[in-house]
Amino acid sequence: MVTDFTETNSADVPSFCYHLGDAVYYFGEGEYYYDQFFEPFRNYPAPILGIPGNHDGIVYPTDPATTPQAYMRNFCASAPAPSPDAGGLSRTTMIQPGVYYTFDAPFVRILGVYSNVLEDPGVISDQGGTYPTLDQRQITFLTTALKRVKSESYAGALIIAVHHPPFTGGTNHGASPLMLADIDSACTAAGVWPHAVFSGHAHNYQRYTRLVNTFQIPFMVAGCGGHSPLSSMRSTVRTPYKIDSTLTLESYDDTDYGYLRVIVNASTMTIEFHPQSDGGTTKTPDDVVTINLAARTIS
Repeated sequence: MVTDFTETNSADVPSFCYHLGDAVYYFGEGEYYYDQFFEPFRNYPAPILGIPGNHDGIVYPTDPATTPQAYMRNFCASAPAPSPDAGGLSRTTMIQPGVYYTFDAPFVRILGVYSNVLEDPGVISDQGGTYPTLDQRQITFLTTALKRVKSESYAGALIIAVHHPPFTGGTNHGASPLMLADIDSACTAAGVWPHAVFSGHAHNYQRYTRLVNTFQIPFMVAGCGGHSPLSSMRSTVRTPYKIDSTLTLESYDDTDYGYLRVIVNASTMTIEFHPQSDGGTTKTPDDVVTINLAARTIS
């Protein structure tokens, strides 16, 4: 990822990293942030923001820390400042307004939601009373944010980011269909659908195409950022693999770590998967999809 900053064309240099959750593991206490977040990213020269994963919110049952206190301290501070968890490294705290929020950047708007602390499934509502400690505030946020996209006639790329994947074929985590239903209900109520949905959690790379009305929407699983072991797929299939009339598994990699590189301009958004094994000198992605923002089609 650091070698992306050596590009000769300034337009190819990343503006930020958007982390899809589980910045630290076992569990989300501040004592783990130096070894698992600040030190590994010490040479990454751009801002890092994102959404929390289930491990960022979990704490030991007897721990006096509250969930997700350490994540809030490091990612949702009131002002950029040295973190007490950084061990003297120069990266400052991030100033996200919360664990779910709208992030605007040139040509792209990301609606990030927090799918809470269960291993499976992810949840962003009380699911009709099934999870009484939750409420509907994230559904209200998402619906309102989507309606704002329509009222503003926003023409850029629209991404929904959530840690737990709505679709996955990985062996170690299942999909979150009820969370997908919540997202669908917000999109339907607003009359607005995203250009792409990003998630992590499952420890591999997967790319799906979902057909909604006439829209082709990539659903990306990028959970192969470093946690070991990687998760194999439940079955080996030749892609593209048609799951049903609305969903196709287009590509996957369950043998390598890697990251997504997203390139957006006024008319298209291109999403690339770069595996770690290619190293820093190989710039050609192993998988790539381009979305036409106006037509809502992919190539």
